[in-house]
Amino acid sequence: MAKIIVVTSGKGGVGKTTTSASIASGLALRGHKTCVIDFDVGLRNLDLVMGCERRVVYDLINVIQKEATLNQALIKDKHCDNLYILPASQTRDKEALNKAGVERILAELIQSLRFEYIICDSPAGIETGALMALYFADEAIVTTNPEVSSVRDSDRILGILQSKSRKAERGQTVKEHLLITRYSPERVAKGEMLSVQDIQDILRIPLLGVIPESQNVLQASNAGSPVIHQDNANAAEAYKDVVARLLGENREIRFLEPVKKSFFQRLFGGK
Repeated sequence: MAKIIVVTSGKGGVGKTTTSASIASGLALRGHKTCVIDFDVGLRNLDLVMGCERRVVYDLINVIQKEATLNQALIKDKHCDNLYILPASQTRDKEALNKAGVERILAELIQSLRFEYIICDSPAGIETGALMALYFADEAIVTTNPEVSSVRDSDRILGILQSKSRKAERGQTVKEHLLITRYSPERVAKGEMLSVQDIQDILRIPLLGVIPESQNVLQASNAGSPVIHQDNANAAEAYKDVVARLLGENREIRFLEPVKKSFFQRLFGGK
């Protein structure tokens, strides 16, 4: 059965688009036909992270307003055979989004095009794009940085998921997952960041994964290739673990402890 998963947060800049791109890519690499949709109308970035910005002809709003077909707007990913991207519009207003149009697109993706997973990359906050992205979700990946403001805003999103989603209207619940991004055990040890346990104590939803703070994420985004494709990068390995857990596998949560420095690193002050 197809699943609609929203990647959401209350605060901007926490890594939702990076997460959407890597999780969608990871699912496709595991053999699942996957579509990732950018709901950030007016400020689209998913196409840049996926490296397909020059191939955008039609977008989500064109399809909603029936100016183009879904097949015309979908972009096949250059890294994964099973992955397609539906970009947002850069020129339209967020109010162009509507439930009927989004529902029609999701139904076609599932029923006619046989997608197994649909990843909805939500804009931050609680404006129209964010509400549309989460309304039809079966599951939600609540993405937060280990800082108080980010966690507080994520708590607000949890309330919206369980009050304004379609499942909530039907008396059901959206399955929630916690994803912590930009985590630095060294900074946690110094008291500069919240710990994983601190965040879990506040939000009280199941932990899906912890993505370590890494320069690889920025490098991958600038290169137009999701970080999950990078060899031997901790962030890539962490996202692979996240995908495995979404698929029901048991994986130990890694990258929670500071990296121990060698004798020579301690001696010469190396990082």
